[in-house]
Amino acid sequence: MSITPIQEILAGRFEGQEVNVRGWIYRKRTSKKTIFLLIRDATGVIQSTVKAKTLAWREAEKITIESSTVLRGTVKKDKRAPGGYEISTNELAIMGLAETFPIAKDLSEEFLRDIRHLWLRGRKMNIVLRIRSEVLWLMHKFFRDRGFTEISPPMFITSACEGGATLFSARYFDQDLYLTQSAQLYSEVLIYSLEKVYTCAPSFRAEKSRTIRHLCEYWHVEPEWAFADINDVMKIEEELVSFVCQAVAKQCKPDLKELGRDPNELRKVKPPFPKITYEDGVARLREKGFKTKWGEDMGYNQEKALAKDFAGPFFIYDYPKETRAFYCKTYRDRPDIAMSVDMLVPKVGELTTGGAREDDKDQLIKKINEAGLHVQDYEWYIDMRRYGTVPHVGFGLGVERLLMWMLDLENIIDAIPFPRSMRRSYP
Repeated sequence: MSITPIQEILAGRFEGQEVNVRGWIYRKRTSKKTIFLLIRDATGVIQSTVKAKTLAWREAEKITIESSTVLRGTVKKDKRAPGGYEISTNELAIMGLAETFPIAKDLSEEFLRDIRHLWLRGRKMNIVLRIRSEVLWLMHKFFRDRGFTEISPPMFITSACEGGATLFSARYFDQDLYLTQSAQLYSEVLIYSLEKVYTCAPSFRAEKSRTIRHLCEYWHVEPEWAFADINDVMKIEEELVSFVCQAVAKQCKPDLKELGRDPNELRKVKPPFPKITYEDGVARLREKGFKTKWGEDMGYNQEKALAKDFAGPFFIYDYPKETRAFYCKTYRDRPDIAMSVDMLVPKVGELTTGGAREDDKDQLIKKINEAGLHVQDYEWYIDMRRYGTVPHVGFGLGVERLLMWMLDLENIIDAIPFPRSMRRSYP
């Protein structure tokens, strides 16, 4: 039996033809002479009509929401039907008869999160996850086309990349290790062999944050490359984000529209992005009534306020040293300023963090000590500066934050199938 994807039927390729469709019952409505079924598969949703006295009628009467089925019928054009086409069904077989489906209208968000494994069947999540897949593929393509090599960092680590307070500890045989916060330190090792590398892998942050933009487990795209500076970081970042936005606007146009997202908004995302210094950002915030002091890191409220000055992504660069991690390179003539840059987007705030890495051995050791870390834990990392050190850069981009902004999602939990947050680890 040849199965026809619903998406191809809705494209108008099978009008007047008999097709076989396989999927799940999405909605059901019954009248005396007709049963209307909405059937969904991975590609879309189409209406099926079953008339009384047909072979399919008895099974159509029994079938329930979310039952799996295979049906056979003739494709007809009908402006009243969702998608403009329907299937006049002659045969219908129930593969798996569903019990009463627990998801109905007016259910609380908390309940829907408890039954996430069923909520994922919804049309919105279907579209988000298919666009997510496309975004990940596009980012792989972007880096491969520019000569980057994908690498596989460890998930168990011995020392912190970011703050030690946000590490998840794990018992590893007879020692304590941690779940990775970032692939960065290990990626830096491999630039001495491969020059340009990138990873796309989970990262874990034990941040006690209950916001719409935080996850404890998220997917992290992190390139690192040699012989580059902070300007190269901003150039690659804006090219990457623009490339993804342009391609999604073109390739996912129907899905974007179904989500209520105008593809033209993504088409507007083109380099160069606006750039301001941290100092400029503080001045702008003070004009807006914030009492931000020099040396303070910017929180979500400050980022959101600054984003109102820009229609899309923008950069803030040259942060105070004390707001950045120990590995950040500082200007030799301005040792209090780190060569670090964040990309911010409206609604979400920080989307990427990156910059130049400290390539001087003595400076790196000094910064490790200043951060209150143990030099012996980073001997392998310091070795990179002992043997052929080189100027190098990198950045990290959170996939879920990118999707949240691109698709205008209300909460970051809808950008990943099974969200892990401070209060959510089930299912």
